[in-house]
Amino acid sequence: MIIDLNPMLRGEVNVINIDFVLTPEIIEDVTFEVGARVFGKITNNAGYMRLTLMAELPYVGECARCLDTVRGVFSLDFERTVVTEGMVSEERLEESVDEYIVLDDGKLILDDAVREELLIDFPRKLLCSEDCEGLCPKCGKPKKEGDCGCVTKEIDPRLEVLKKLLDK
Repeated sequence: MIIDLNPMLRGEVNVINIDFVLTPEIIEDVTFEVGARVFGKITNNAGYMRLTLMAELPYVGECARCLDTVRGVFSLDFERTVVTEGMVSEERLEESVDEYIVLDDGKLILDDAVREELLIDFPRKLLCSEDCEGLCPKCGKPKKEGDCGCVTKEIDPRLEVLKKLLDK
């Protein structure tokens, strides 16, 4: 999405509303059925321009513990100060990359910045619930379905001989 901020720079408007759909980066083992809805605004307060966006990205993936299907909506808050080229030094921009977004000839290009932020902040492991216990290591049955009957305590093979002595 490219937004022309020249009317704001000339003082003709103080607010520009934003609402668009962004195709996200591909993330392994996660499916995005629709793009991310990005909405918000740019405000100009006496030359101080502030970009405030929210992105909502529906996803489908697998629980990292029990392999069940996980559906959800990832939300991201995205805020930056909008600056023109030369307004902030290159050194300062590199130090505060999460603080500023630079105009290119009066235009604001949002796609790459929002897509990168989505990729960085999206959870690396999805969980069906925070207390998911995962799968039984013996039989593979999901633990949330109840006890599978597998023996959970194993005797160290080096001590197996001692157990035989106790059994006599």
